[in-house]
Amino acid sequence: MEIQPNNYCIILAGGRGKRLWPSSRMEKPKQFVDFFGTGRTQLQSTYDRMMAFIPKENIYVCTCENFTALTHEQLPDLPIDNIFEEPVNRNTAPSVAWAGVRIYRRDKEARVIVVPSDQFIVGDDSFRECVLGGLDFVAQNDLMLTMGVKPTRPEPGYGYIQMGESTLTTGICKVQSFTEKPEREFARLFMESDEFLWNTGMFLSNIRFLRQFFVQMLSDVTHRLTPPKETMTPEEEQAYVLTHYPAYPHLSMDKAALEMSDNTYVMRCNFGWADLGTWHSIYEFMRRQEDDNVIIDSEVMLENCRDNIVKLPKGHVGVINGLEGYIVAEQGDVLLICPKSDSSALIRKYVNEVGIRYGEEFI
Repeated sequence: MEIQPNNYCIILAGGRGKRLWPSSRMEKPKQFVDFFGTGRTQLQSTYDRMMAFIPKENIYVCTCENFTALTHEQLPDLPIDNIFEEPVNRNTAPSVAWAGVRIYRRDKEARVIVVPSDQFIVGDDSFRECVLGGLDFVAQNDLMLTMGVKPTRPEPGYGYIQMGESTLTTGICKVQSFTEKPEREFARLFMESDEFLWNTGMFLSNIRFLRQFFVQMLSDVTHRLTPPKETMTPEEEQAYVLTHYPAYPHLSMDKAALEMSDNTYVMRCNFGWADLGTWHSIYEFMRRQEDDNVIIDSEVMLENCRDNIVKLPKGHVGVINGLEGYIVAEQGDVLLICPKSDSSALIRKYVNEVGIRYGEEFI
């Protein structure tokens, strides 16, 4: 397969992953963890997947300054100048805007895909076909394209994209509406209507439109978006960003593209997909074992247990009796046991309280 030199990828790897605490910790969030015992972390798996059809030198990673060394350690073949070190957390849109400036200065004909680093993809061939088809589409059309997949369950933790008017290209429609994390009953209605797709958080655009998009979305700081000199060393650019990046708004790509823009389209994709953001979403996606339990790369003996998800460190053995509908997760010096239902809200509460009571080193 010939690799297109104008194709680029931006991997988003700056998240803290608090909803998967304690397996995801502040010093090593979920994207840097070999969560499933495959021998590769989530970031490495994403990089491997994209490098199969995008030139290595065209892959960029956006992360926060605390994780630059970790990113370089896990991706030693990635040029160090391809790692963007956010000085402060401003969510995903400003980091993509910054990476877009670098790509535009390098290649005015670039076609770009933005991907989160913490997704589970099934069907690499189908994924590659969808991405390459999407990149060809945005090369010919000035718009934002997102990738959607058909819902398989009424998952309240995902975003739902309503498909609108079809285009001349099969499988691509204008985005009519977007609902982030609906109540379960609304999620069920969306799923059954066959008008909605799950939002994967992946976005595609040609670099010219991407620049225009951010000029509109970040209008208050447009003059701070593009460095004044056409050619700058990485050190000069980093110094410029350190000065101006804190003025950028806290804005996600999802909100910017799916709620604030009227020029976003969605491609209906056929690969398997899951967001690895919460314990509940992982439980729903993974193949369940006896009595609907999910054991993630752990040594566990279960008796009279149902509907649980368990994740323990290597070298630890768990013996559990009589538990139903719980998360059991241990990492380092923290053990979490809590009901699986509404776990996201509970874990946010526990993270805050543990940090206050025992210190940030436990977060």
